[in-house]
Amino acid sequence: MSFRIEIEPVWRFTQERDSRSMLVMLDFLNEIRATGKISRAAERAQVSYRHAWNLIEKWSEFFETPLVERRQGRGTILTPFGERLVWAGQRLQARLGPQLQNLAQELESEINAMLPEAGSVVRIHASHGFAVSALRELLGREPGLQVDFRYVGNVNSPASLAHGGCDLAGMHLPQGELRARSIAAWRDVLSPTDHCVIRCVTREMGLIVRKGNPRGITALRQLFEPGVRLVNRDPESGTRMLFDELLAQQGLEGSRIQGYQQVEFTHAAVAAYVASGMADASFGVEAAARKFDLDFVPLVTEDYIFVCHRRSLENEAVQRILRVMRGEAFSQAIAALPGYSATDPGSVKSLDEIISLA
Repeated sequence: MSFRIEIEPVWRFTQERDSRSMLVMLDFLNEIRATGKISRAAERAQVSYRHAWNLIEKWSEFFETPLVERRQGRGTILTPFGERLVWAGQRLQARLGPQLQNLAQELESEINAMLPEAGSVVRIHASHGFAVSALRELLGREPGLQVDFRYVGNVNSPASLAHGGCDLAGMHLPQGELRARSIAAWRDVLSPTDHCVIRCVTREMGLIVRKGNPRGITALRQLFEPGVRLVNRDPESGTRMLFDELLAQQGLEGSRIQGYQQVEFTHAAVAAYVASGMADASFGVEAAARKFDLDFVPLVTEDYIFVCHRRSLENEAVQRILRVMRGEAFSQAIAALPGYSATDPGSVKSLDEIISLA
């Protein structure tokens, strides 16, 4: 028997003047925003309709401003304050999610290692993304399969593999002429003799822009126009590196973009930032844009792969992971992600077939 741990944030607000605090269910408010129905939000929160209204009234009293507005015959909407509150929660949830999952995984690994029937563990380091999250969820459902799945930046996971920190390292590489530049940092840590590649997915990368694209942004150069606000990815992420490479390819200096120094740490976080109206554009995956009902301008296609030692393929647990990647459930999960596709996932290739280290 093994244990899984989930850590969820709690949104507690405290007033400085009298130290009163209030627990606010931002997911509950987001359900109202999405459906326009308090009854749906109450059902999802497993509370009565009456109790749902009591909660809304308490929260409005605490903030001294209404959070929702009822429209005759047209359901319920959030007030501007309620909208800002929900979007702040969306951004924080997207930012904290991978970190909380890493902490939960650390606790899981410590507890499961102490159990009498603890078996061998496959350690996976991969950057956070929608397909990776889907794979992590499916592996977590496999009975008896012990996987230590940590979210690690695209730059660091190959180094972790080379130094024995993990068994499978996730990497995303752009197709086309930028690929050679992207792999330069890994020439010293990957070996065609010792390592092989496991195919996973491809994904579309590009500009995430506000619904309807009011700024008419269709190219990188337009990010430099006066008044256009960017929210960027963190400097150590593979997505940020790709963005900077695309700019350099066109002879553009990113530091001249308004908001270039404003960063978030996940695809979902930058999309939530744009959706909340705090930025006009970002660079990320199409799935993040669609998740927040935003528009998307495709610029480049990436391959997401895993690299492992050849000897790891002899491990039965690794073979089970490959079978999950080849399975129907994973294919369905990827098919449901906009901008993602899976061609022969779980197939093993030589390093030279996918990555030329010459």
